[in-house]
Amino acid sequence: MDKTRIYIIGVGGQGTLMATALIGQAALLADSNANLSEIHGMAQRGGIVESAVTLGNLKSPMVSEGEADILLGFEPCETIRAAKRCSSKTVVITNSVPLQPFTVSTGKEEYPDIGPSLEKMEKRVKKLMKLDANARAREAGSIVSLNIVMLGALARYGDLPFTADHLRKAIKENTKAKFQDMNLKAFELGYGLAEK
Repeated sequence: MDKTRIYIIGVGGQGTLMATALIGQAALLADSNANLSEIHGMAQRGGIVESAVTLGNLKSPMVSEGEADILLGFEPCETIRAAKRCSSKTVVITNSVPLQPFTVSTGKEEYPDIGPSLEKMEKRVKKLMKLDANARAREAGSIVSLNIVMLGALARYGDLPFTADHLRKAIKENTKAKFQDMNLKAFELGYGLAEK
């Protein structure tokens, strides 16, 4: 594709902004134009974090309503909240494991039943892929590699102007040496084991 718009959403502490930067780096390694934007970010753990990457022949880093070619959701409720960015041509890749906010943990609110909403979303987009990124991150060595698991799934199911090898190289070049083996394992788990 000569134009690809990726909308990324999650919560603070899940590594969404690092994933955004790695996508941009992979595009540059493939000699593809990349524009990155942090649309809204909360510094504290648990706050909503949104970012966007536009690749190829696009000048704006923004992804408006109905424009996302790919929606990469690190938390399922946030994936649902970002549905307005999708169209019938969008590929949605979402972590299936909720990260309950503080208000739910303390009993002040209830986490919504996301199953019906994801089913409805699946009918309105090109493809919806769900994976337990938490379990795969733990299998790789730490829950902090969840973002790299999601990048593996993106490399497998997203129609990108670069290859999985470009993402692997970006991970090697942009993560600390002590985390490289874990991150590369996390990437392969996301790449090879995503499920519908």
